[in-house]
Amino acid sequence: MTIPQEQFDDLLSRTALASLFYYPEVAVDDNEYSLQNDISYCLEPVAGISGEDAERLRVAVGHVIANPTAHRSELLALVIELAPPPTE
Repeated sequence: MTIPQEQFDDLLSRTALASLFYYPEVAVDDNEYSLQNDISYCLEPVAGISGEDAERLRVAVGHVIANPTAHRSELLALVIELAPPPTE
């Protein structure tokens, strides 16, 4: 199953938003916060992706939420690898 580029764009937008609202103390300050819930929310647009690729995305998205500066290029490279080539 090929996931459209628009859905990968949605994943990137959701990840950017989640990283904006993340701060390291959130897990300590808010007992209801779960990084895994944020990751699941970010992955919703690409829910049909294969298990191995989904796990790679899950790890990359988690890294970006926690430290966007250090890991955003890793996520972008993965999205470029998994997204279909643009049509002309």
